[in-house]
Amino acid sequence: MLTAPTTIATLLRRPAAIFGGGRSGLAVRELLQRVGAESVLYDERGADGASTSFDREAAARHALVVFSPGFSPRHEWLATAKSMGAVCLGEIDFASLFWKGKIVAVTGTNGKTTLTEFLTHALTLNGEFAKATGNIGYPLSRLVLDLDLQAARTTAVCEVSSFQAETMRHFRADATLWTNFAEDHLERHDGLDDYFAAKWVLVEHTQPGAVFLGDSAQEYAMHFGRASSAQSHVATQGLADDAGLRGTVFERYPQRENFELVRAWWTRSGRREECLYAAAQSFHLGRHRLALVRTIAGVGYWNDSKATNFHAVEAALARFDSPVVLIAGGKGKGGDLGGFVSRIAPRVKFAALIGETSRELAEHCAQAGLAHACCASLDEAVQAASSQATVGGHVLLSPGFASFDMFNGYDHRGEIFEQLVRKLADNADRHASIFEQRPQCTQP
Repeated sequence: MLTAPTTIATLLRRPAAIFGGGRSGLAVRELLQRVGAESVLYDERGADGASTSFDREAAARHALVVFSPGFSPRHEWLATAKSMGAVCLGEIDFASLFWKGKIVAVTGTNGKTTLTEFLTHALTLNGEFAKATGNIGYPLSRLVLDLDLQAARTTAVCEVSSFQAETMRHFRADATLWTNFAEDHLERHDGLDDYFAAKWVLVEHTQPGAVFLGDSAQEYAMHFGRASSAQSHVATQGLADDAGLRGTVFERYPQRENFELVRAWWTRSGRREECLYAAAQSFHLGRHRLALVRTIAGVGYWNDSKATNFHAVEAALARFDSPVVLIAGGKGKGGDLGGFVSRIAPRVKFAALIGETSRELAEHCAQAGLAHACCASLDEAVQAASSQATVGGHVLLSPGFASFDMFNGYDHRGEIFEQLVRKLADNADRHASIFEQRPQCTQP
């Protein structure tokens, strides 16, 4: 039976404030209800009947604030709560106080969702109890509620973003796997050093000797003067082919990086390597991760909508042997757009640009000599891309930016793209059918 931890029990004598009415906020509210505590929900959009304002008068009613990852530590509501003496905890930090099982944390600029899903899959196939949670879309608070008495024998494979890590106080990981590090989220963090420091907080909340860093994460750790033991570095790039991974999603980089990190932890923990290879053979990538949607008139159409930063786009482009027609753009997250365009230009034949960054991207494309067009919608972008593609070529949706300027999320963006590709295929089939039905002229 769930009970409030002694760490926060006295704080719950007054109603707790919950900032954010999304999945994590609602899970926190239910968890508080389960332990007999009251709460008040605050959300700037008024979700689920929440209050849309939070001032000093409201803050005086709360000793504890639990906030969603969307709230920057500099948000005025948090500043107000702290000025009135409230303890402020991120959702994952709060939920960890209730969690009785082990935690393997996963972080990185890219690949962390796939790594989280794969490790959970491998542990399950190995006969262990494991659940994917955290930034993957299933809050740790919800996992606490769903498992309750089973938690003690379950490993929570917890995806942790920089937004979740930067304010950690109570969270403790039994191990942390850090895939890679590259430019991202600079709309929230004050430069690469601040972004790295936010993720490094997770390392400081992990058992000593149980941190596994991929090549780029290790390189930046050295660059920023962060201490890390030699044992924590895992070689993840430029590796020789592995026969055991042929035919799997991990056969090539960047997914090979995920496998190597899991393997390092897996073997260090004493588990049998052959079981991990068996799991790799049966694992399939989640939706919207560089997957072929359809081949139309000899052109492949690929959905990589989950690519929301520069590093992910560059990794996707590296998978193709010749320049592709790229659909890119979206909600800006900071970063060097000019540098990004100059790096990808040799691998792109034509760029169909969408979203709020389209105009700025177009300027950099012009400077780089990259043919391009600004498109008012994804439908228009697919049409433009189709007109530029040739037999044997590829059209790739790999946006490089967040989706919230035009869509509800990267998954929504990917679904719309797939619908448009199917529509394009239907039209192509219909035209082919009409052509076949026409009388064919013959020579006399």
